[in-house]
Amino acid sequence: MGLVVRRSIPQKRVFRGSGILERMTALLATLAVLTGTLHGVVMRGPTAPVCRVGMPCNAPADGAVLLFTRAGRVAARVSIGPTGRYTVRLAAGAYLVRQATAPTIGFGLRPDRVRVVRGVSTRVDFFIDTGIR
Repeated sequence: MGLVVRRSIPQKRVFRGSGILERMTALLATLAVLTGTLHGVVMRGPTAPVCRVGMPCNAPADGAVLLFTRAGRVAARVSIGPTGRYTVRLAAGAYLVRQATAPTIGFGLRPDRVRVVRGVSTRVDFFIDTGIR
């Protein structure tokens, strides 16, 4: 019997030797540790001068835009969809929150301050007073 030599075909790797995958994984892990997430619902109301039994007096704030600012700079801008839900990832810390367009009536957005905890997803629901009385 003779010696059998098998030649293997070298496998091509997508990230061979580049370390891109490893660097991206490390970056994402770092971001997850240094940032936190806020999520919740933004409602507006009252939506009518007189609230009626069995009829909602508040509605999702579809089309509203929230600005999250820190140290005088806008850190994030979030557009609210038809369900009123939002999610935003921010660096840990305290933020002022306001509407992109300042309201002309009503007390505006509440709460107007939030705290982001790193590595934590926190629910914060916002309410926009329409000023209808």
